[in-house]
Amino acid sequence: MAIKASPTPGSKLINHTDHALILIDFQSQMSFATKSIDAVNLRNNAAMIAQAAAGFKIPTILTTVAEKSFSGPMFSEVTDSFPGQKLLDRTSMNTWEDAAVIDEVNRIGKERLVFAGLWTSVCIVGPTLSALEQGFEVYAVTDACGDVSTEAHERAVERMIQAGVRPMTALQYLLELQRDWARTETYDMTTGIAKKYGGAYGLGIIYAKTMFGASEGAHGTSAVAAE
Repeated sequence: MAIKASPTPGSKLINHTDHALILIDFQSQMSFATKSIDAVNLRNNAAMIAQAAAGFKIPTILTTVAEKSFSGPMFSEVTDSFPGQKLLDRTSMNTWEDAAVIDEVNRIGKERLVFAGLWTSVCIVGPTLSALEQGFEVYAVTDACGDVSTEAHERAVERMIQAGVRPMTALQYLLELQRDWARTETYDMTTGIAKKYGGAYGLGIIYAKTMFGASEGAHGTSAVAAE
C-alpha cells in the first residue's frame, strides 16, 4: 500500500507551544575566551533567538554563572528581550545540577528543551546530556554557542549529536517558529527580527520590500492554522 502524504508538519519540528528555551552564560568573561565564533556573530545570533522566543512567548530560562564575582552581566541583547526577568545565577558549570534552574524547568513543564550559550563543551554539553538521560527531547542552537577553539566547539557538537541532541541554527529557530508566511499575527515580528539580525537574508527582505513592496505571504492565505 502506497504511503499517503498530508499537508501537516512533522513532529520533530518545534513550534511555539511545545518547548522551553534555556539560555546559558552569555556573559562578558565567557565571551572573552570564545574563539570558535566572533563576538559580533555570537551576540547577533543570541539576540535573534532571544527576540524570537520573546515574540512567540516561549517560556525562557536565563541563567548565569558567578555573575557578580567573576563572569559579569549577561548580554543586553538577551536580557532586553525579557525585561524584569530574574537571572538564575549558579556556582555549577553544569546548569542541570542547579536546583533553582531545575525547579524552573519543572514549573514550566515542557518535555522539549532548546539550549544555547557559552561554552559549548562545558555549559551546553553538561545540561543537554543530563536532560537527555532524564527523558527530555533536546535541541541545541549551535551557532548561538561558542567555545575556546573551533576544535572544542565542533567536538562538543559531535558529542551531543551522537548522544541524541538535535542541532539547529538561530535563523532556523526563528523561521521554524513562524513556518508559514500567511501567519499574519507574527509575520511583521518575524521579518523584523530577520531584517535586523538575519545577515544577507535580512538585507534581501529589506530590498524586496523597499523596491517592490514584496511579501513572502503575498501568494495567498494558508490552510494551516497556528498550533
